Amino acid sequence: MSLRLLAIGAGIAVAFCSSANAQSIERHPSEPYATDSHFSLDALDRQVDDGALVRPASASRTANVDADCVGPPPNSCTECRLSLRERAPVRGANDDDGSLIDAIFSDKPLLHSLRNRETDVWGLKTSVGGELRYRTMDERNRLRPLGNLRRDTYSLWRFTPFAEIGNDRFRAYVQAIDAASFNEDIPPAPIDENRSDLLQYYLDLGLFDVDGKPLRVRYGRQFLQYGSQHLVSPLGWANTFRNFEGTRAYYDNGTWSVDGFAVQPVNGAGGAIVHPRSNDIPDQSVWFSGVYSSYKKAPFGVFDAYWLWLNEDEPKRILHDGRRHTIGLRYAGKHAVKDECDDLRHTLFWDIDGGWQFGEDTFQNGGAGQDVFAGFVAAEAGLTLNRIPWQPTVKGLFWYGSGDGDPNDGKINTLTTLYPFGHFYWGLIDNFNGANLLDYSVQFSVKPTKKLSWLVAWHWFDKANRDDHIYNIVGAPLGPLGTDRNIGHELDLLATYAVSPNLSVQLGYFWFWYGDAVNNTALDRRDAQQFYVMATWGF
Repeated sequence: MSLRLLAIGAGIAVAFCSSANAQSIERHPSEPYATDSHFSLDALDRQVDDGALVRPASASRTANVDADCVGPPPNSCTECRLSLRERAPVRGANDDDGSLIDAIFSDKPLLHSLRNRETDVWGLKTSVGGELRYRTMDERNRLRPLGNLRRDTYSLWRFTPFAEIGNDRFRAYVQAIDAASFNEDIPPAPIDENRSDLLQYYLDLGLFDVDGKPLRVRYGRQFLQYGSQHLVSPLGWANTFRNFEGTRAYYDNGTWSVDGFAVQPVNGAGGAIVHPRSNDIPDQSVWFSGVYSSYKKAPFGVFDAYWLWLNEDEPKRILHDGRRHTIGLRYAGKHAVKDECDDLRHTLFWDIDGGWQFGEDTFQNGGAGQDVFAGFVAAEAGLTLNRIPWQPTVKGLFWYGSGDGDPNDGKINTLTTLYPFGHFYWGLIDNFNGANLLDYSVQFSVKPTKKLSWLVAWHWFDKANRDDHIYNIVGAPLGPLGTDRNIGHELDLLATYAVSPNLSVQLGYFWFWYGDAVNNTALDRRDAQQFYVMATWGF
C-alpha cells in the first residue's frame, strides 16, 4: 500500500478544474461544458471524471455553512452564518507565493494566468491548461471473457493538455491526450491506453441569433453528454475518455434548449477500432445521430425529450448494435424545503428516464435484419438533510434494461445502451452495461467536512429475462440461456477528499457476491473485489 501511495505522489494529476462533486441537473448537455476557471466552453464537467456517485447539486456553499447552524437560531437568521464565516478563514488564490506546492492548494489552477488572456485582435481571448490523473487498480474476478486470467493489478496515467482561442462568435479548441497503462497482468482494455493523440479538436461558430440567443454549430472531434448519461456520455472514468467526430448544432434561449448532432465514434471507448499507439480515426461503418431537447421551466426541474439513431452498416453478431432508433423522455428535478427564516433544511431530488428502442439488428444465430423491440426504465429519488451535520444523503435507484425471452422468434428484445456512463449506475466494479438487467440500489453518502465525502452503495442484480445472456461492461454476452435470474449483489465504498478546488484524491473498495446465474454455470468464479486509489490535479 505504501508503494502505491508513493507512486500516486509521484503521479499527481491535471484537470481544467477537478471539482468533481457538482453534478447539476439544471445544465443541459447542449449548454457548452463550462467551468469557472477560464472562458472555455469546453472544460469538461468534472462530474464525469472521478467516478463518484456524487450528491445532488442542491447543497450550495451557503448550505455548507448553514449545516453548522443546528438547533434554535440565534437572535436573527443571519447571525449564525456571519459568526461562522468570521471564524472560518478561507485560503485564497492570492495567499500563495508562486511555488508549485502553494499552487496546488490555491483556489485557482497553476496556469490561471494563462486563462482568459485578451488579445488585440477581434476581441479574441486565449486559454491554456490541462489535467494529469493517476490511478492504481487491483481487481479480481470481474466478468471478463478471459478464461483463468482473473487477477489484474495495474496503473493508469492520463495527461490531457488543452489550448483554445476565441470570442463570442468563434472558438477553436484543441485537447491532446497521453493515456498509458503499465504493470498490468492482463492486456490493457481498449479504454485504458491511447498514446500521444488528439482527444478533441473543433471549430465552434455562432451563426446567427434567434430571439437574442445564438444558434451555434460545432464541427470536429468532440465529447457528447446528454441527460442522465444512461445512453450518451464522454465516459470520463475511462482512461481514454470517449470521443466522436462530426457536426453538432445547438441552441438555448433559457427556456428551451435543442441539440442536434451527426457523428462517428473515434476511440476504443466508443467501440471503434483501437489505435493505442497510432492516430485515432473515426469508425467509417457507424453514424450516430440524434436530437436532444429540454424544457427548462418544468416544475422544479427539467423535462427532456430525445431521439437517438445508431446506424451500424457492419453489425457484429456478438454485439447488439445494428440500426436502432431510441425515443425517450426524462424528468429530473429538485425541491428545496426551507424553514421560517428561509434557510435550507432539506432537499428532495429525482431523475426519471425511459425509452423505447426499435429498428433491426443481427445477433448470433438469429439471422440478419431481425426486428428490434426493446426498452428501458430508470428511476432515482433521494433526500439530502442539509441542516444536519455531515449533510447525509440517501437515495434509491432502479434500472430495467430489457432482455430477449426467445432467441429464435426472429425478434430482438435486448436493449443496447449505446454509449453509457455504466460505471456511474450499474455498480462501480464495472461488471454490466445495462442490457438484460434489473438493478435495485440503495445509496448513502455524507460529508464529514467540506472537503471529505463518503459513499456506501448496495446493488442487487437480476437478469431481466432468464432466457437471455448476462452482458458485461462492453456488451459481450456471457453465460448460457435459461439460468437462474439472480446475478448477485454488490457493495461499493468510496471516499473522496478535495485537497483544493484543483486537486482531489479518491479511494474505492468494491465487493461483488455472485448469484446462481454465475455460480451454476461455466462462468463460476470466486466473488469479485476491486480496489483503487486515484489522484487528479487541474493546472
